[in-house]
Amino acid sequence: MSVPRSAVSIRDAQRGDEARLALVGKATFLESYAHLLPAEDILAHTERNHAPGLYGEWLSDPRFHLWLVEAGPGKAPVGYLALSPPDLPMDLTSKDVEVRRIYILHPFQRLGIGRAMMERANGYAREAGFTRILLGVYSRNANALAFYERIGFGVVGERYFRVGANEYFDYILGYNL
Repeated sequence: MSVPRSAVSIRDAQRGDEARLALVGKATFLESYAHLLPAEDILAHTERNHAPGLYGEWLSDPRFHLWLVEAGPGKAPVGYLALSPPDLPMDLTSKDVEVRRIYILHPFQRLGIGRAMMERANGYAREAGFTRILLGVYSRNANALAFYERIGFGVVGERYFRVGANEYFDYILGYNL
């Protein structure tokens, strides 16, 4: 399926977008990890970590900023980026910010949307006075690692990320603004 970039838009997420964000979060998590994780772990993880109420909390918290990617004439949600206070197992400063989540459904990848979202996040972070953006990424997600390397991120730490009964090794990446 070929999607024209012109059919896709990025906007600031706002109150009322909770269900859209939750839908994309659940769909992209399933799409990315169905080959790796047991179904029960995926269900439990997405119900807890991609619940509309969680996105409502984030949208109400001025320390968070979210962008929503929409496509087609009906403006279907197909991706998002969440910028937040960092929650990573490493030395952090008040000048650090975390890309908590960046998700794009597979048919909409490789259109420059991820780069466009990261550029918006970088601009927002710079304007807010942050000097470093951090994020965690699954160590075997070769596509994501290659993307982050292309846009200037490097490994600054490691962590284990629990989904259900299993832990997965992640890299923590950083980018100096």
